[in-house]
This record gives sequence, C-alpha cells and structure tokens, in this order.
Amino acid sequence: MKGHPMAISLRIAGVTAIALGTALAGAYQLGRQNAVPAAEPAKLAQAQPALPEGHTPVAAAAPQREGKVASDPSSKFTHFRVGNKNVKRLFVDGDLVWVGTSGGAVRYDTKTDEYKLFDTQSGLLSNGVFHVSKVDGRIALGTYGGGLSLLDPKSQQWDTYNIPEGLGDAFVYDVLKAKNGDLWIATWSGVNRVRGGDLKDRSKWELYTVENTKGGLPNDWVYGLAEGKNGEIWLGTEGGLARFNQGRWDNWNHAKGLGADYERVKGHIQYNTDPSKVSEHHAKQKQEMGLEKIDVAYNPNYIVSLAVDAQGAVWAGTWGGGLSRFDGQKWTQYTVSEGLPGNHVFMLYTDPKGQMWIGTNNGLAKMVDGKFTQKLTTEDGLFNNVVFSMTTTADGTLWVGSYGGVARIKPS
Repeated sequence: MKGHPMAISLRIAGVTAIALGTALAGAYQLGRQNAVPAAEPAKLAQAQPALPEGHTPVAAAAPQREGKVASDPSSKFTHFRVGNKNVKRLFVDGDLVWVGTSGGAVRYDTKTDEYKLFDTQSGLLSNGVFHVSKVDGRIALGTYGGGLSLLDPKSQQWDTYNIPEGLGDAFVYDVLKAKNGDLWIATWSGVNRVRGGDLKDRSKWELYTVENTKGGLPNDWVYGLAEGKNGEIWLGTEGGLARFNQGRWDNWNHAKGLGADYERVKGHIQYNTDPSKVSEHHAKQKQEMGLEKIDVAYNPNYIVSLAVDAQGAVWAGTWGGGLSRFDGQKWTQYTVSEGLPGNHVFMLYTDPKGQMWIGTNNGLAKMVDGKFTQKLTTEDGLFNNVVFSMTTTADGTLWVGSYGGVARIKPS
C-alpha cells in the first residue's frame, strides 16, 4: 500500500478509520481510536497520532484533492485524520460537512462519501481556516491572513474581502449575520460591521476598535460573536466580554466576574507553557491585567469561545479560567471542580435541541440543567481530547474536531 494515493479504510475495535489519499498534504490519513493525548499548544505541532500497529502509513505522494472514501455505515465511530493540523471549525450544510483546518477546508458529502479540498490552489489567499458558515447562500471562510472568502454556489469561485475592501485585519476568526441584516466580522484588529450585509458597498463597512470606542471594546483581538435575544451583539475578546446595543458599548472582565480566580483553578492547569514568554502581545496583555506573577497558561479575561443560550444568558469559555455564565446581572463560574472536563474551554456549541456542548483541553461534555453530563474522551470515540469544534447532522450524529482529526460519532 506504500505510495498508494487512493482512499483506504480499516476497522479497529468498532472504529472505522479513513484515509482520503493525501489531501491537505496528508489530510484524512488513517485514524485510530486512541489518538494522541492532550498536549500543550506549544507541543501540538510536533505531536504525531500514531498509526495502528503493523499498518503501513500512507505515503506523502502528489496531493489527491478530491475523491471518495470507503466509509463503514455500521461503525459507531469513524475517524478522519488531517495530519498535523487543527480542526478549528465544523459546519453542516444539508448533506455536506465542511471541515475547516489549518491546512484548508474539506467539503465532505455524507451521502456519497465524496470529498473535495479547498485551499490556496482553489482560490483562497490562505490555507488556515478559522471559521466556516453560510452567509446569504454562500459558504463563508474566515482565514488566517487571507481575509474573508465566500464561495459562489454556481461558479464555484471565491470572492475575497480583505483590508483594501474595508476589513479590519486579514485574520478573521468569526462571522455573524445579525437578524437586522448587518454582518459582523471578528478580526485581530477590531470588529467590522457591514450594514445590511452589503459587502460590495465600501460605504457600508465600519470598524470598531479599542481606540474609536474609547475602550468600549476592551481588546482589539476579537475571537467570538453572538447575538442576544433583543438583537444586541456580544463579543468575546482577549481582554474580556463586550456588548454592543443600539450604539452603546459595555464590557466585563475578570475584575467584574469573568473567569475563575487563579487559586480556584491552579491545581488543574494542564498547560505549563506561558504564551507571554514567546509573544510580546501576550506579555503586554498579561502586564495590563496584573498577571505577571502567573507563569502558566491562565488568563481569565481571554475569551476563546462564546455562545448565547435560548434564555439570553451569555456563556464564555476562557483560557484556563473555566466556563463563565452571565445573565446580565450576575456571573457564575464553572471549573473542573464543578465537573467541567478541563479549564481551557476552546469550543461552545448549541445543538438543534438547544443543548450546549463544551469542548475543552480534556474532552467534551454536554450541559443539562447546570450539570455536565455525557462526558466524552478518546475512550468514547473522540479522535483527541483537545476539542476545538463540533457540529451535528440531522440524524443526531456528532462531528467533533480536534488536533489531528475529526471523530464522527453516531447517536446511541
């Protein structure tokens, strides 16, 4: 099988592990049930999920950019391997599942098992994909350094919006189409609002930053967007939570209740690498927030994931400070001590039934009535315990993205 570019499959202990040739320079290579254990972010680039014993690895031949895999419909778990890449976003569009990775986006047809890779060779300006959604009938990709790209369903061509078009920054982390038609775009240099979603009209583009909001936006690095029950826009930043409502800005940080205190979580900080030691930006943030004496991966002001539930409460996943809930008046923090799998909360996803799933550095959990239930790890079918993304298909199947791959888990 060495050097063979075609897809193969292997059944292991109830798990179907699939290779899609060498798409994404080894994307969707052979998976396995017990993937790499959770690793520190600084070490993830070197981590290599091992192949099953005795199996010949798929060779890095000429990239196979599209094809078909042999999926076993009877398997409870199916693993799709993407190589040394993070699966930052998963998005369902009918029968299609889009897999956004740091090496491009893969479109996978759940009915036919056909897949296609979209990357710089397909018209994107960057292979790093942070965000996948659908905006006005077009698939939207937020990229790492390549701006915002939208796929025309008829021509299959990409329209890209970058700094010359009005984008605050070429790094796009989230996109939100509000009920009033405005399009919000989270970047690492503030947040854009495009009135009426009219991307072609430069006069409709606005950019909000710390400077022009006079601190109303607490930090220019914006990671998450969500719309509240009354049309207000919530923003998760590296410096706290912000709310934009009818032209007014409000914000909250750790001093106001966001994130758990260090004393409460210090026994469960899994990552010892302090980002401020390798990044001037993070060092500056740490100093401004009074965290100089903490030398591990902890910043309760840093919101990595954001969601608003049906009752209008805001949920914020933080960098080492656990999960926080804000009802508009009061903050409540949830940590490992309360049953959260890990205190680094990378993903919040609300499924079609309104139930919230929390992806952490140490597995996935579902929250029901304020309690963490149905906790999943690699022992339960996850590809990796570090969970970055999730979605569900119409039949209730879970798709969970991690470092190195995606797990497809059928409902019980």
